[in-house]
Amino acid sequence: MTSYQPKPEDKFTFGLWTVGSRGRDPFGAEVRTSKTPAELVYMLSEVGAYGVNFHDNDLIPIDATPAQADAIKKDFRKALDDTGLKVPMATTNLFYDPIFKDGAFTSNDAKVRAYALQKTMQAIDLGVEFGATIYDFWGGREGVETDSSKSAVEAIKRNREAMNFLCEYAIENKYDLKFVLEAKPNEPRADIYNATTGHMLAFIATLDHPEMVGVNPEVAHETMAGLNFMHNVAQAWEAGKLWHIDLNDQYGGRYDQDLRFGSRDIKANFHLVKFLEDVKYDGSRHFDAHAYRTEDFEGVKDFARGCMRTYLLLKDKAQQFNSDAEVQALLAEINDQDAAMSGFLGKYSKAKADGLKAQSFDRVKIASRGLKYERLDQLTIDIITGTR
Repeated sequence: MTSYQPKPEDKFTFGLWTVGSRGRDPFGAEVRTSKTPAELVYMLSEVGAYGVNFHDNDLIPIDATPAQADAIKKDFRKALDDTGLKVPMATTNLFYDPIFKDGAFTSNDAKVRAYALQKTMQAIDLGVEFGATIYDFWGGREGVETDSSKSAVEAIKRNREAMNFLCEYAIENKYDLKFVLEAKPNEPRADIYNATTGHMLAFIATLDHPEMVGVNPEVAHETMAGLNFMHNVAQAWEAGKLWHIDLNDQYGGRYDQDLRFGSRDIKANFHLVKFLEDVKYDGSRHFDAHAYRTEDFEGVKDFARGCMRTYLLLKDKAQQFNSDAEVQALLAEINDQDAAMSGFLGKYSKAKADGLKAQSFDRVKIASRGLKYERLDQLTIDIITGTR
């Protein structure tokens, strides 16, 4: 019987900000006591995680003295060494401090833009120090409440200038580092630039070093926009840019909830897990989610275990789907390829074009064919729910 216990090869990671969340929300104060970064590492090792990721200020407070920073890093390093946990990804907090109230890289204030670059370079150094090979950029404040305040075109240019600068910084320092861009449509700003993964992919193509930059799609962020998350992940994969992924769950049409993975839309997450496993995605499976505010620290452990267990459950269901004889027979029937059409499809040629123009198609007969998608979808439900 499958145990659904995580293994290192699953590459399950959590952020210090996720398991370290104290449960504060806009309407209520913290409900859990603070834990040090080192304590969180030991906890993640206890529940079976592979790695831990961090913002610069998750690890070292923004106003820490050099002596305090050294002490924190020493304790964090010891915890990593004791547990064997990795740090696959790091990022910069460019959204919490009041200086970023009008953005970081896209701020109208040149001093803010310069400070954001300084802070990010220092944070990149910190991430590399602990072994990170992926560096994430989430532009949580890169947006507006009123379009009267900022030129959207100028904001694109400022963001591009910053990314080009930081790519050159990583190159000059010979860092083994790839950048990933994380999209979100809104919150905390009313509107955030580069709102979806598709926006990010288009933006990357305009950079000086597009080969260094990929994407980090997040379930909740795309779901907030009413989009099919798996489709966006597939687009990123097909473009060769899916270098990281943030897993959580989300009710549509609401602000970012960061729910435990698979706790809301189990079928959508089944198709997501199936896609990742079918294409053999080998990056981190990062859970950017938070425990319910109702939980104590033991409940946070339950939350972390639940994220990983649900992924493994869905992975098992995906394997069952792929080996189910009736499902596969239906898929073979649905995708039946008429050999007579092979001479018309694929790469263009004049002969193919001329042949197509001369070909006769029986539209009524073709359209009358039932595709059996209802049966296929119910079989999917039966597999997910364990009734098959």
